[in-house]
Amino acid sequence: MIHAEIIGAGHYVPPRVVTNHDLEQWMDTSDEWIRERTGIHTRRWIEPGETVHGMGLKATQKALQRAGIEAGE
Repeated sequence: MIHAEIIGAGHYVPPRVVTNHDLEQWMDTSDEWIRERTGIHTRRWIEPGETVHGMGLKATQKALQRAGIEAGE
């Protein structure tokens, strides 16, 4: 029987924070309207050229580091 266990977890959060007030500059909306309907205050946006693959790689690297193992193991 194969045995598996989770020994490390990782995540990646893009550094750019976009607030509801930021969105007010680009859209016909308000912080209050967004918060009342969604509960969202801020969100994270990726930078141009950043990919889902790249974000997954960063999360994987963090998980491996926390687990104390190398990618080839």
